[in-house]
Amino acid sequence: MSASPFHIVFFEPEIPQNTGSTARLCAATGATLHLVGKLGFRTDAAAVKRAGLDYWPHVTVIKHASWDAFLEHAGPDARLWFFSKSAERIYSTADFAPGDYLVFGPETRGLPPEILSSNPDHCVGMPIRTDKVRSLNLATAAGIALYEALRQTNFLGI
Repeated sequence: MSASPFHIVFFEPEIPQNTGSTARLCAATGATLHLVGKLGFRTDAAAVKRAGLDYWPHVTVIKHASWDAFLEHAGPDARLWFFSKSAERIYSTADFAPGDYLVFGPETRGLPPEILSSNPDHCVGMPIRTDKVRSLNLATAAGIALYEALRQTNFLGI
């Protein structure tokens, strides 16, 4: 089984459980997990072992010190999809392709406006029925997005 052609990018994630759940998603699908900027938790071996993340060794995790460092790693031709509750375009209308990066912001504030404005045609969101719910859980949103991208590519690599 070959690796998934997709990348999940968490910009400054704050809640370790969301990153842990998404790491499991990446282990199951072969997607690469990128952690960008300051993290709200530790990912050293002792912290991962204490959290019971026995699948962590099976996840490709790449840490980037900053957004600029991530962009340099991804390269100028990378296709980035920015997920935001303020996006007008629904994620399922995106035309995902192998190699795409699915980018999510921190749980409490989402992606910064300067990142979202960098490519407005690639900002997508997930509809929420009521204003009583602020947003979807980060790990849930990442799972929805990744499986839509995989569905569109006939589950390439799985």
